[in-house]
Amino acid sequence: MNQNIRLDALSDFLKTKRSKIRPESVGLPAGSRRRTSGLRREEVAQLTGVSTTWYTWLEQGRDIKVSTVVLDAIASALQLSNDERKYLYDLALDAHANSPKKDELQPKISSSLEKILKELKHCPTVVTDRYCQIVSWNQAATCVFLDFEQLQGEERNLIRLVFARKELRSLAANWEHFVKGFLAIFRVYYGQYVGDVWYKQFIEEMSDTYPEFQSLWLESQVNTAPVVQIEIRHAKAGKMLFNLTSLQVQGDTDLRCSIYTPLENSSTEEKLIRLMKKSAI
Repeated sequence: MNQNIRLDALSDFLKTKRSKIRPESVGLPAGSRRRTSGLRREEVAQLTGVSTTWYTWLEQGRDIKVSTVVLDAIASALQLSNDERKYLYDLALDAHANSPKKDELQPKISSSLEKILKELKHCPTVVTDRYCQIVSWNQAATCVFLDFEQLQGEERNLIRLVFARKELRSLAANWEHFVKGFLAIFRVYYGQYVGDVWYKQFIEEMSDTYPEFQSLWLESQVNTAPVVQIEIRHAKAGKMLFNLTSLQVQGDTDLRCSIYTPLENSSTEEKLIRLMKKSAI
């Protein structure tokens, strides 16, 4: 089952990326009789230096042998970014086939990381695991977003929250751009741990529940650290502007810090300080 999930993910990714490449951008004539957008399979095969049959099998999700040399050629033909290239490698080579499953992992927050969270007093910060499950946060994050302490279990999943909670939808002025950033990070984890069936079950559940999730997920964006500027429309503090910095925590816990830094030359930090003082009363 896990092998089928991996190959299906590889197939979907290749099809999506192929459809986004304009023929003229790789030196091929656009033509006037194209039935599909982007490149044809035989054109990708030509650019890669493999047979059309072999590439078709790969894109169909057949279990065939593939070398790193060919993967590099495919990545170049499809104009993949460094993160997308690594995602392709993860899916094609099944590098994390024996990774631990969700119920085998219990992320622990180190005392040093807890101190960092407290020191980032005026930067809302959220720590998530590889399932985008929120495992820690600071007071500033509670004031700006939600009181995460009131959420239990799967409710604390960051991806689920941005689709399920109406207050978060109305909070972010550029909600779709904001969500795309987190989905791009989530896809990185998905590529690394595609053998974990939790991801397939979660994606199916989200797709069935939230049509917007499905359409955004199918864009297949991959980014370990997307650049996101978010405009918050806070009910009590008004307009607030943050830059989102996403940092991978080094070690074996696979944790990530999402730090919202108040935009320079704006009144955001002053508003946040006042908001936090009021909430402490």
